[in-house]
Amino acid sequence: MGRDVVRCGWSGTDPEMIAYHDREWGVPVHDDRTHFEFLILEGAQAGLSWATILRKRDGYRCAFAEFDPERVARFAARDVERLVALPEASIVRNRLKVESAVANARAFLAVQEELGSFDRYLWAFLEGRPIVNRWRRLSQIPPRTPVSDRISRDLAGRGFRFVGSTIVYSHMQAAGLVNDHLVSCFRHRQVGRACRPRRTN
Repeated sequence: MGRDVVRCGWSGTDPEMIAYHDREWGVPVHDDRTHFEFLILEGAQAGLSWATILRKRDGYRCAFAEFDPERVARFAARDVERLVALPEASIVRNRLKVESAVANARAFLAVQEELGSFDRYLWAFLEGRPIVNRWRRLSQIPPRTPVSDRISRDLAGRGFRFVGSTIVYSHMQAAGLVNDHLVSCFRHRQVGRACRPRRTN
């Protein structure tokens, strides 16, 4: 891809961040395991940079059973101790974040049991169609929205942890529930072709 390609400024020059921006961010997700992966990673990100979490992604994949919620839901206290004792490069060794991943796996399974899939649950808040924004500057992108507020409250009521509205909005961006690529970014139009959007502004 040529040097003249315009991307969202947050992607920077880090190869992992650029790859994530170009291949994943904003692409509509309809796979429960991918949703669960993002829930774990975004909860771990709280207070940290996304670049830090991306560098640990393989470590998380290994530590959290390839992001299989059924396996993670069976983690016991000894598993939590094992995870917080891992090398710092593997995962964020914050006990509350590790424990929240296990709790979220159990809450995730409960949603699947009730509604058939987590994907169906999440997209229902948007009637199945992504929000397509037309931001021209990074400063215009909000950290949270009324929709992320509603999802956050509902998740918390179902026993999920580390699901504040800002974290939920990050999930919406990552999983393509909202297209927040800048209009100048080459991915804005490409992502928009993934499905029929619902325009909001």
